[in-house]
Amino acid sequence: MNNLATPLSAYFVYAKHTMKLHRASHLGWCFGVRDAVRDAQLAATSGPVTILGELVHNPAVLEDLRQRGILTRHDPADLTTQRVLITAHGASRHRINSLRELGLEVTETTCPLVHKAHAALDSLVRRGCHPVIIGQRHHVEVRGLAEDHPGCDIVLTEAEIDALPSQPIFGVVSQTTQPIARVRELLHHLKTRFPEAEVHFRDTVCQPTKDRQQAAEDLAATCTVVVVVGGRHSNNTRQLAATCGKFCARVHHVESAGEISPDWFNAEDQVGLTAGTSTPDDAIESVEARLREIAAAHTNGRAAHSPAA
Repeated sequence: MNNLATPLSAYFVYAKHTMKLHRASHLGWCFGVRDAVRDAQLAATSGPVTILGELVHNPAVLEDLRQRGILTRHDPADLTTQRVLITAHGASRHRINSLRELGLEVTETTCPLVHKAHAALDSLVRRGCHPVIIGQRHHVEVRGLAEDHPGCDIVLTEAEIDALPSQPIFGVVSQTTQPIARVRELLHHLKTRFPEAEVHFRDTVCQPTKDRQQAAEDLAATCTVVVVVGGRHSNNTRQLAATCGKFCARVHHVESAGEISPDWFNAEDQVGLTAGTSTPDDAIESVEARLREIAAAHTNGRAAHSPAA
């Protein structure tokens, strides 16, 4: 069990002021990311290997893989190794088959919950539904879902739904890292926009995303400032920051402890800490350590200037 999922509070008391650090009840690496990183590290022990794309959207993790000799390429034409890894975000059957037709040895590190989303969309299409994906049009996971279904529509706003052509039956899935509340809003809008159509929905938002979103909401509702740790290209981390921003006016998205400024905090703050599913444990721990240092500095500074000092 991941000990980072356990709530933790650190108290710093001085004069009449208290600074408190709250860790979200769910944060950091999910099992899909953890397994993908493990599989990539294991593959590197058997010789040259290339990841097609970013294994996960976290610069520290990618740098660790590079140090292990793992190459990263975004275009199959640039591959120089026989062995290729598909990222945790998955890929279309068309993409994987085309790589194997080139004689390459392809290994998938795709998260099982992304495989579940592919299976859900396939099932809807077989039932005669017009496929719709709620997600980011250019995200690698969404591209992988859409490539096997020509004519698939991708939406992320009400305006994009309004622009869709009418269909007798819509089959809807979601990018696994979208906030489920937003997905349901867009699903409701689709049904309202096309009241005569049948709309079949498969909930493909992964449980780790749901857990972290709910934990972030609970955290932000009780804190005066929240620090969100994770890669800037990570969709789920950005969504965590956006969720926190709905409940807390001061939200800071950082990739590392070095980005944190003491000026963000004051003596009375209740500080929340959360992290995206592609954020490794050591990154979270280093951010927490930095927050403790800042809290201690606030404490010492206040004590030095208090009448009782």
